[in-house]
Amino acid sequence: MSEWKPICRVEDIPVLGARRVARDNAVAVAVFRNSEDKVFALLDRCPHKGGPLSQGIVFGESVACPLHNWTIGLADGCAKAPDVGCTTPFACKVDGGEVFLDAEELRHKAIERETA
Repeated sequence: MSEWKPICRVEDIPVLGARRVARDNAVAVAVFRNSEDKVFALLDRCPHKGGPLSQGIVFGESVACPLHNWTIGLADGCAKAPDVGCTTPFACKVDGGEVFLDAEELRHKAIERETA
């Protein structure tokens, strides 16, 4: 059974934007909100050149990387053709207007030292 960590309220995430969740000695997780109030979570690093996806523009169920405009799917973290590559998706849920991330994933998934 998953242990869910409360992150914020849905309304704390800008519509068509993101909020960063910092992790100790690891790349942050970006939590996105689209125009339908659907919430998604991805590693905050584009698979192309490592751009901060949290600074991109959300449209539909995708985000445009702010560096080179690659389109990344919010559900799976994968670039849309003709581009290739994926970033790591994280499990998230919304309950009573509050956003939760899987605590185990936050601790262990895609753990790499922050390079910047």
